[in-house]
Amino acid sequence: MADSKVPAADNALRILSHLAAQRGPVPASSIATALDLPRSSVYHLLTVLTERGFALHLPEEKRYGLGIAAFELSTGFSRQEPLSRVGQPLLAGLVDRLGESGHLAVLHGRDVLYIAEERAPRRPRLVTDVGIRLPGHLTASGRALLATLPPAQLRALYPDSSAFVERNGHAPHSYSELKRILNQVREDGYATEDGEVTSDFASIAVSVRDHVGWPAAGIAITFPRGNVPPEKWPQLAAQIAEVAAELSRRIRGRVA
Repeated sequence: MADSKVPAADNALRILSHLAAQRGPVPASSIATALDLPRSSVYHLLTVLTERGFALHLPEEKRYGLGIAAFELSTGFSRQEPLSRVGQPLLAGLVDRLGESGHLAVLHGRDVLYIAEERAPRRPRLVTDVGIRLPGHLTASGRALLATLPPAQLRALYPDSSAFVERNGHAPHSYSELKRILNQVREDGYATEDGEVTSDFASIAVSVRDHVGWPAAGIAITFPRGNVPPEKWPQLAAQIAEVAAELSRRIRGRVA
C-alpha cells in the first residue's frame, strides 16, 4: 500500500477496521502490535475516536471497542442499500453475458434474503424476487455464504434436525449432511443446488467477502437444468467468481 498523504486519518481508519474485526474489546497495546504503530500514537488516536463516539473505552478492563457512532455508520450503510446499488449493474452485466437469470442475496439468520434480481430475456419468473426469503441450506447462495462461516456459528444456526426444512424432497436433513455439502463448496470454490428450490432448475453461486473476509452476499445464476450440462458448471462458476471478486473490491472501496 502506498504511503498515505494523511497518515493520522489512515491510522485512525486502520484502528477502526481492526476493532471491527475483533470478537470483542481489545487492549490498546494489542492494537499497536497488530498494526505496527507506536503505542503513543494509538493512544492519541483512540482518545479522539472515543471523544467522537467511534470507539468506546472500558477503563475497568483497559480495553477498547467500537462506539455508537460506528454503529450509526453501519446503519447508514444499511439504509443506503449499497450492496444492491453496487451489485445490480454487475449482476445485469453477468446476466447479459450468460443469458440466464441471476440474483444477489444476503444471510438473514438461517435464511437468505434476496436483495437484487435480474431476469434474462425469455426466462421464466423465479421464486427469488427481491424481498423473498428462502432457507439458506437449500439454496446455492445460502450454501456459498454458510461455507464461509466459522464452525461454531454454523453449528449455532443448525442446532438440531428441526432447523432443516425442505421444498422438493431433496435437501440435507442433518448437520453432518450439511457439513459434507459445505466442505464440497469450500473445495470447489462455488456452491450449487439442483432442483432443491424449484424442480428442473439449478443454481450456481459464489460468496462475496467484505474487508475482513466475512460473507457479505452471494451472487448466483439460476437456469433450466437442460440449458447447462453439469460438466460446464465449473466454467459458469468461474465467470460468477469474477463478478463476485469485483463486487467485493467495490464494497471495500477499491474499484479495479
